[in-house]
Amino acid sequence: MYSSEYEKRIIQCRSRTVRKLFSLNESPTSNDRFIPCRANNNWTTNFATISTKSNENSPQSSKKQRDCGENARDSVAYSCLIRNELLGTGIDDVKLVADDKNGGLHANSNRSGLFKYQSPTKQDYNEQCPYSLSPVSIKSQKLLRSPRKATRKISKIPFKVLDAPELQDDFYLNLVDWSAQNVLSVGLGSCVYLWSACTSQVTRLCDLSSDSNTITSVSWSERGHQLAVGTQHGHVTVWDVAASKQVNKLQGHSARVGALAWNGDVLSSGSRDRLIMQRDTRTPAQVSERRLAGHRQEVCGLKWSPDNQYLASGGNDNRLYVWNQHSSTPVHSYSEHMAAVKAIAWSPHHHGLLASGGGTADRCIRFWNTLTGQPMQCVDTGSQVCNLAWSKHSSELVSTHGYSQNQILVWKYPSLTQVAKLTGHSYRVLYLALSPDGEAIVTGAGDETLRFWNVFSKARSQKENKSVLNLFTNIR
Repeated sequence: MYSSEYEKRIIQCRSRTVRKLFSLNESPTSNDRFIPCRANNNWTTNFATISTKSNENSPQSSKKQRDCGENARDSVAYSCLIRNELLGTGIDDVKLVADDKNGGLHANSNRSGLFKYQSPTKQDYNEQCPYSLSPVSIKSQKLLRSPRKATRKISKIPFKVLDAPELQDDFYLNLVDWSAQNVLSVGLGSCVYLWSACTSQVTRLCDLSSDSNTITSVSWSERGHQLAVGTQHGHVTVWDVAASKQVNKLQGHSARVGALAWNGDVLSSGSRDRLIMQRDTRTPAQVSERRLAGHRQEVCGLKWSPDNQYLASGGNDNRLYVWNQHSSTPVHSYSEHMAAVKAIAWSPHHHGLLASGGGTADRCIRFWNTLTGQPMQCVDTGSQVCNLAWSKHSSELVSTHGYSQNQILVWKYPSLTQVAKLTGHSYRVLYLALSPDGEAIVTGAGDETLRFWNVFSKARSQKENKSVLNLFTNIR
């Protein structure tokens, strides 16, 4: 039965409830129940995607900023963004933040707890524009737009182009090399020409037309004073460039010599006769040489490791071998490539790391741990891999390609992301050489041109590159 006393109790209960709802911003008492709220998020308006002005942090560009381990600044910026949105720290510039040794971030900003036990004030709502489409606060938007470290830009246009008439379009030859004295050697037909990068002067070193012979490979010694020249008849001549004089003639191969590699005064040569011969250029030609027999077809790639302890060889039999100085049999044999292996490069930054590239039927760049003999990463380039070269200053490498793209690619290791793609040659980019300062490369192709590109940075990385392959960096 309805009574006036019951109506009074209902009205009093409603009054107490209303007073509690409007007293949340007052100091709490032990009898009050408070609902936590995040002060820096206005959920009534912050529901749309990031605006185009914050496009650098969109999902499309997240791939470029995924490498937080290599870029500490991106890692700090990400941490500041999370702290702004969850803790309300109000950091708007990465420069104001210091990352201590324990991984903590310090900033000259007001901090707040994860939850505020009070209702959001009018000032909290006005901190964010009510019409903003960004899901982050004003401070975070300013943080995301703060200046970042400028990305390195690689020019897609060669800074110099030279004519190279009679430059052969033959995948198995190595006709271009750049010396430590900044002199470029090029085999054109039956002649070897030298081009000085300092004076742009061109000189002819030798001419084999009288013997009906042609040049099949050239290779500078480490100091750049001597040049080895491989020929179609299987001879290897050694020239003193300063005196323009032949100082040695090495015989023994029964077919053309398409690959050469120096190790001090010892010269390694690979031939179509499937043999690799190692000879000391200081001794007479009659002194017995060391022969390495393993390939079943033409040897087209030879490279010594940076410590001069191992020789990598690639052949038209799709095999990649690694030899040492004490055995006549390879210490490692790799058969994963499905085409000829001409492109070979040892990393100067990671001890024991070897990169190799396969021909048209393979198209892959593969990486090998020669300390354990195990294969590592592999990337399909989509076209014939003709040459590989590592940067001297950073963990990057460049590859040149033939069928069917005829392009030049710059890769970042170990992520194997493409840094740049360079085009310009109309034929296969069969020849590649790195400048002595490690900044530029020269490429040659069957279109009878030599093109010079700036692809690597001179600045050495501030962070020391420590190889996980080096077994001697840690004490066990």
